[in-house]
Amino acid sequence: MKLQTQRWIDRWVGQLLCGAVSLWARLIGTRAPKVDRSRAPRHILVILLSEMGSVVLAGPMFAALRQRYPGATVHVLQLKKNQEVARMLGLAAHEHLHAIDDSSGFRLLRDILRVTLAMRRLPLDAVIDCELFSRVSSLLSYLTGAPRRAGFTPHTQEGLYRGSYINYAIPYNPYQHISKQFLSLVDALESDGAPRNKAAPIRELPSETGLSVPFTAEELQAYRAQVLADHPVLAGRKLVLMYPGGGILPERAWPAAHYARVARGLCDQGHAVAFIGLKDDTALANEIRAQVGSELCVALTGYTRSLRELLMLFHASHLLLTNDGGPGHFASLTPIRVLMFFGPETGKLYGPLPGLRPAHLGPQATVYESGIACSPCLSAYNHRLTFCDGDNQCLKRIAPDPVLADALQALRELPEPTAA
Repeated sequence: MKLQTQRWIDRWVGQLLCGAVSLWARLIGTRAPKVDRSRAPRHILVILLSEMGSVVLAGPMFAALRQRYPGATVHVLQLKKNQEVARMLGLAAHEHLHAIDDSSGFRLLRDILRVTLAMRRLPLDAVIDCELFSRVSSLLSYLTGAPRRAGFTPHTQEGLYRGSYINYAIPYNPYQHISKQFLSLVDALESDGAPRNKAAPIRELPSETGLSVPFTAEELQAYRAQVLADHPVLAGRKLVLMYPGGGILPERAWPAAHYARVARGLCDQGHAVAFIGLKDDTALANEIRAQVGSELCVALTGYTRSLRELLMLFHASHLLLTNDGGPGHFASLTPIRVLMFFGPETGKLYGPLPGLRPAHLGPQATVYESGIACSPCLSAYNHRLTFCDGDNQCLKRIAPDPVLADALQALRELPEPTAA
C-alpha cells in the first residue's frame, strides 16, 4: 500500500474510527483501573509500527520493562517489513513477536483481526503504544482488551487525535528526546497522577542503548575478509561508509553534491569510501561516484543481505556518514563512529543514543543541524507532511568542508587498518 494512501486512510478513516471507539468506551465506562501493585502484569504488548530505527531508540524502554516486571512476558507488535530488527535484537521470544502486513488493505485487516484475537486469548494485562503518527496502533491497543493502555495524548494541543480511550495517557512532549518519552510510558503503567507520568523521576538518556548484537571475533574477521576479497581496493585503507538515500522521506537527504565533495576529499587523502543502501539506491551511488572520479570510491548498495550483515559491515569499517534514518541508529549497536545529518527532523528528539564505541575514542555520534527558521518541519502534529517544496535548505546549508574536516580528524584518531 502506498504511503500517501496509508496517510489518507489514517487521517480520515482513522479519526472517524477513533471517535466512534471513544464514544463506545465512554458509554460502557472503560476508565483506568486502579493500579494493584501487588499483582504485576503477566503479559505486556509493545506496539512499534514505525521505522526500524525507532526500535533502537526504544531500547532503554525495553530494559526498563524487564527490570520493573521481571516475571512478565513481553510481546512486540510491528509491521512485517520492520520485524527483522526485533528478531535480531531478541526483544521477545520468537513466538511473542507479532506482525501486521500493510502491503494491502485486505492483509492489514486480516492481520489486525488475527493479532486482536491472539492478544485477547492471553489475556493481555497492559499495552504500550509507542506511535505518534498512526491511529491504527491506538485502535489496536483498545481492541486487544488490555485493561491498561499507555500511549501519547495531545491533551489540549492541536493534532495527534488518537481517541480518548487511552486510559494511561501521557502528553506528547516535543521538547524531550523520544527515548525519554518511551521511558515515561513505562512509568505511566503504575502512575495514579494526572498526567500519568507526572510524578515520574527525571530521566536522563542512558549511557548506551541497552541493546546488543553478539558477534564472534572469527565471524567478524571472516566477513571483513569477504568484503576485501570482493573489493580489493579497500585493503589496507580506512573505510568510510556513506548512506546518501532519503528512504521514504527524500527531503531528509543531505545533497548528493555534498557527499561527493566529502568523498573526494577522503579519497584524496588515501581513504576508501563505500556507499551503502538498498539496490534501489545504486543509481544515486553511481551518480556520486562519477562526481568523485576515484577508484577508491565503490558502491555497496544492495551488498548486505540482512541487517545482521549490515552491522558486520559497520564493524569492518571506521566511519559512517548518514542521513537521518535507520543506519545511524543501527550503528550505535557497533563501535563505528557516526556523522549524522538532521533537518526536517531534529536530533534533539531523534538523535542516536550512545553506543558501543570505546570511551577513549571520543563520542559515538556527531549530529549536524543548520538551525534555520523552518527546521525542523516534520512533527507529530503534521503526520510528517512537510511544507518544504523540495528545496531542503536545512540540509543544503550544512556545508561539506567542515564535515570533511571532522571526518579526517575522526579517522586520524583511529589505528591504521591491517591489509586483511
